[in-house]
Amino acid sequence: MSKLNIGIILGSTRQGRVSPQVGEWVKSVADKRGDANYEIVDIADFKLPFFGEEDATAQAAAWNEKLNSLDGFVFIVQEYNHSITGVLKNALDFAREAWNNKAAGIVSYGSVGGARAAEHLRGILGELSVADVRVHPALSLFTDFENGSVFKPADLHLTNVNGMLDQVLAWSGALKVLR
Repeated sequence: MSKLNIGIILGSTRQGRVSPQVGEWVKSVADKRGDANYEIVDIADFKLPFFGEEDATAQAAAWNEKLNSLDGFVFIVQEYNHSITGVLKNALDFAREAWNNKAAGIVSYGSVGGARAAEHLRGILGELSVADVRVHPALSLFTDFENGSVFKPADLHLTNVNGMLDQVLAWSGALKVLR
């Protein structure tokens, strides 16, 4: 059986964001496993306008094509005002079937580990027929980032990242037969 393709989705597009640091860390942990093909998927690269405000046929087609090429996801989610970013919600809305019957893990960060954003994302993923996994690495802005901008994760997070990836791969493989 060929390896699964897992996209690590960066959930922010703002200047000075730290999601690329977190995403690269998750990818480096994942790549050492050698059990799937992992890639960073940066929402910023797709230049999606606000859903429904202008013709976005080309951007939506490229976004959906990328999502269709993936068997599962790891969302890098930062908490903004107790929820996910607007750009992540917008990107979720630009696809429907491309999300269906796939699995997702969540790596969140914020003042309380991004837990509230992760819970909001779980509700949205359920509506999109995405099976979110239980293990959830939650990173603290106070202990895992220097000055809120330099990512330096505690070693204890490696266990959770690997546990999450184990679940994402198991569920992604199982759900692949439905697609």
